[in-house]
Amino acid sequence: MGNGFQWEKKGLIFAPDGRFEWMQSYAQNPSVLVLEDRLRVYFTCRPRRDENGNFAAVTTYVDLDRDDPGKVIYVHNRPILPLGGRGTFDQFGVMPGCVLRVNNEVWLYYVGWMRTLGAPYTHALGLAISDDGGSEFKRLSQGPLFGRSMKEPFLQNSPYVFNSGDGFHMWYSSGIEWIEQGEHLESIYVLMHATSNDGVSWQRDGVPCVPVKLESECQTNPSVMQIGGRLYMWFCYRCGLDFRTPERGYRIGVAWSEDAINWQRDDSLGALEPSKEGWDSEMVCYPCVVNVDKQTYMFYSGNYFGRDGFGYATLLSGDLAA
Repeated sequence: MGNGFQWEKKGLIFAPDGRFEWMQSYAQNPSVLVLEDRLRVYFTCRPRRDENGNFAAVTTYVDLDRDDPGKVIYVHNRPILPLGGRGTFDQFGVMPGCVLRVNNEVWLYYVGWMRTLGAPYTHALGLAISDDGGSEFKRLSQGPLFGRSMKEPFLQNSPYVFNSGDGFHMWYSSGIEWIEQGEHLESIYVLMHATSNDGVSWQRDGVPCVPVKLESECQTNPSVMQIGGRLYMWFCYRCGLDFRTPERGYRIGVAWSEDAINWQRDDSLGALEPSKEGWDSEMVCYPCVVNVDKQTYMFYSGNYFGRDGFGYATLLSGDLAA
């Protein structure tokens, strides 16, 4: 496989500057839609904490120059989707997982957040659809596409959907247990696979699909690209406990598959490491890999789960052997 994928970091693109009350911090989970003259990057941000110290999560976007992805040409002035109603799966948070074109529409697969008592939170997966090219979205329904089930009793998040032409594949993160650590409960989650004929009704077997390499490893935010006869997946992973430190926080790993179901993990193929200093020196997370005009980019978030913004790296040509 030659030297694998070699990435050149290009730097920070965007971090909230407080211009909007609902966008005070964080730029998490960048998800890219390629438009004719620009790149639209959906991401999650947060307002200030409420009177009880709780965050909410909202989704909006920025537009980047297609020829110079480091240049922001527009910052959207409102969330693209309001928070869900009382008691719904996305009452307290809407986080993008994947955006793709389906016929004449733009589909946004997203994560809904709900606060709970037995555990700090739970997640489920939703779908919102835009018929105006990706500016405004409407929920497909108040309920999720799917959430907890007999084989997956905990949370589900970070969907990435790949339209193969004869059906849809989804890779997503699913909780396998909660672990007590001091006064906290920490969720452990790994990547799983689902299939669909229409992108709405999904079949899943609740079986982890990407090998772990750390004790109590957490895996999330897959991004999949077909290269030759293989699928390659970039995802982020971290230690399940004591992970709010530079040494044990998120890193970006790599896996490959020839059938979309069975994955071989090999982080040496083109993982992305933290920088020596700056916005991504402690953590790299939430990769989104996309082809634009014969160039391949990885958009990703930085320190403390994207609190310090998102940036990008470019795949250097000639470093991946055929």
